[in-house]
Amino acid sequence: MSGPDDDRFIPAAELMPLAEALAILSERLVPITGAETVPLAEALYRTLAETVVAGRDVPPHDNSAVDGYAVHAADLTAAAETRLPVTGRIAAGHPLGRPARRGEALRILTGAPMPEGPDTVVMQEDCRREGDEVVLGSGVKPGANRRRRGEDIRRGDAILKPGIRLRAQEIGLAASVGRAELQVRERLKVAVFSTGDEVREPGGNAPAGCIYDANRYTVMALLRGLGCELTDLGILPDDPDTIRGALAAAATAHDLLTTSGGVSVGDEDHVKAAVEALGGLHFWRVAIKPGRPIALGRIGDATFIGLPGNPVSAMVTFMLIARPVILRLSGRTEVEPARFPVRAGFTFRKKPGRREWLRAHLERLPDGGLRAVKFDADGSGILTSMVAAEGLVEVAESAETVNEGDPLEFLPFSEMCL
Repeated sequence: MSGPDDDRFIPAAELMPLAEALAILSERLVPITGAETVPLAEALYRTLAETVVAGRDVPPHDNSAVDGYAVHAADLTAAAETRLPVTGRIAAGHPLGRPARRGEALRILTGAPMPEGPDTVVMQEDCRREGDEVVLGSGVKPGANRRRRGEDIRRGDAILKPGIRLRAQEIGLAASVGRAELQVRERLKVAVFSTGDEVREPGGNAPAGCIYDANRYTVMALLRGLGCELTDLGILPDDPDTIRGALAAAATAHDLLTTSGGVSVGDEDHVKAAVEALGGLHFWRVAIKPGRPIALGRIGDATFIGLPGNPVSAMVTFMLIARPVILRLSGRTEVEPARFPVRAGFTFRKKPGRREWLRAHLERLPDGGLRAVKFDADGSGILTSMVAAEGLVEVAESAETVNEGDPLEFLPFSEMCL
């Protein structure tokens, strides 16, 4: 990402629409992680860093799609049964070793290579074995149950492109062309911390006036879901020198530093001053709810993201703004989460000019469609709402009301945590 002197990140007097903020991110952010080669078995959910080109056809030879009998279609009687002698057996990995002759049937198993000559496989359910002969049913189409060489992949095809998240199916595809290793992006190195004398570690004591650190554990879980390599800096005290020293040290060994809270204008919000002293901080006043201004900045070569302090705001802004930052820095090309059309199962009023996300779960309608049912409590500190909900309903900036049955878009949590 460009340095802190880039005025494209300096907020205007008005709130910035989310679409504009995301467009700037898309334009300015570039991958910063290097590449490494890993065994195929360790590549799951990593970001591919190369174009994978097939070195062979898949399947590598014509083969049988079923258990049955390989024959020449010309030997079959179209309107009646055909009786042929069974003169051989072919299993997967064990070719016949000779051309097949006209007038004979060969027992063949699923996946076995087709012998030279026969063009059709009659599945065994349509056959009747009688000693050394087989009686083949009528009406078999020429070429039936025969898989063609290269019908899935041709040698030289680019089967996987860089920037994708490797799922089980991509791993299998790479294995099918013989790849034992893949070049992937190195994991983004992220340091996570909390600040505040009132913030306590779960499992310890939390005296009056103190809270347990839910946000740090939430953010670390989200980062792990995106494949990041984490360093947990724990809870830093409300001391300017301690915070500045910890950030300076972490910036030398990490690609990204992130926290929630501590970047406002309160007397004990020392993170803002520390980031500005060590690099630069840009407050984006984004027109969204939930979420207060999300802080984006730099310390040396490390990017800094400051999330809001309220737990729901922290999660939502992470999913919608921090996530695309992290994925682009990690080399991913597929950044936008999938959205699904739903009908409103509630009524709602909002201020125009800002985009809002409502926590909701889905119900199936009689016509097969989906209805989003809004969680009753919508405060930014109600973390139980994120547990009860399945995702977020998006309400556009221009909308002032949502009525029962209105069309909306739904963003599942499952799409925003990968």
